[in-house]
Amino acid sequence: MPVAGGLCQPESASIREHLLTFSRYDGAMLRVLTLATLFPDATRPNFGVFVERQTLGLAAYAEVDLRLVAPIGLPPWPLTRHPRYRALAGLPRHEMWKGLDTLRPRFLTVPGTGGRRHVAALVRALVPVIDALREEFPFDVIDAEFFFPDGPAAIALGQRYGVPVSIKARGADIHHWGHGPTGRQVVAAGHGAAGMLAVSEAMKRDMAALGLPAENIRVHRTGVDLDRFAPLDRPTAKSALGVTGPLVVAVGALIERKGHAIVIEAMRGVPDATLLIAGDGPERGRLDALIARLGLTDRVRLLGAVPHADLPRLIAAADVSALASSSEGLANAWVESLACGTPVVITDAGGARELVRDAAAGRVVARTAPAFAAAIKEVLAHPPSPEETRRSALPFTWEANTAALYAHLAGL
Repeated sequence: MPVAGGLCQPESASIREHLLTFSRYDGAMLRVLTLATLFPDATRPNFGVFVERQTLGLAAYAEVDLRLVAPIGLPPWPLTRHPRYRALAGLPRHEMWKGLDTLRPRFLTVPGTGGRRHVAALVRALVPVIDALREEFPFDVIDAEFFFPDGPAAIALGQRYGVPVSIKARGADIHHWGHGPTGRQVVAAGHGAAGMLAVSEAMKRDMAALGLPAENIRVHRTGVDLDRFAPLDRPTAKSALGVTGPLVVAVGALIERKGHAIVIEAMRGVPDATLLIAGDGPERGRLDALIARLGLTDRVRLLGAVPHADLPRLIAAADVSALASSSEGLANAWVESLACGTPVVITDAGGARELVRDAAAGRVVARTAPAFAAAIKEVLAHPPSPEETRRSALPFTWEANTAALYAHLAGL
């Protein structure tokens, strides 16, 4: 369903006119089944918050009736006795999550299989749940929010119930799961989808390179809450964090792909600056050891998982936001940083150059510690005004995101 101007411009007159063409929904609701394995829960409040925010926006749309299915993958017993999995297993299977009617079926994830069995296990878990749901909620379309395993499972469900399927690509679902033993399932799902979404033009190109039909992929930008993520008085915000002097922040899970080790090493070349890293993950021990080995314990701190509600104050306090990702779609952390008036120093990953178009937005550099150190020092020496930096984030509203998603799904 081509949309004049592209889905990244949902507030344009062409989109508003396009919405008026959906006469089949005259006075009726568009019934959406959203499928998302990447979604927050009581044990993981930051897990997929951007999917949550998008889904909340669509559910609040006047012409939409939405149900959410957020499956939880669990390993076989006795691994489920581990505290991490025990907490997940204890979550309710049906709840109202921030006003969303949410089902949380469990599916089996077997370690060491490279994800080969994820889709079959997910479909087995979903069929009885959605069979029952469909009796009282005859959904019109399935909106899969991650390409794997959600996408292939959604295609199987779409065939079972005779409804179209949309699949959204966000980053690792293409760059990781789109290769190796699960690559064929990803490509087959893309060919079976009635429509696909990509978070950036770069992601669309990466999908096409895998063999997915480019003519069926629409760019659907993320959103940012411009009221919450906004510039603050920087010295006051720094003082609240116990920081004096230049401040660099990095927001992202502590996994190798995010490149926190590179930013930590870069701090040796920025001797007067503090680095605060918000996020948690399996790399924490290694990063702690690196900080100690480099003698940076007085200037580099791992904050752990920071509630999303607290991120605006942290980011707005910083002079620079740095993330050395090896791959991305279009990171929400980048957009949130710019909205706070904090320029970014990032790698040429995903949609980086679609966002960083001028010096006020920041720098796109090589994925090396010297390159990051030089760019951070350059931004600190010639800081743009927060207002200049914020301009790059202004097109990324959740209202635009919702309108574009509705147009896409209704068009299917």
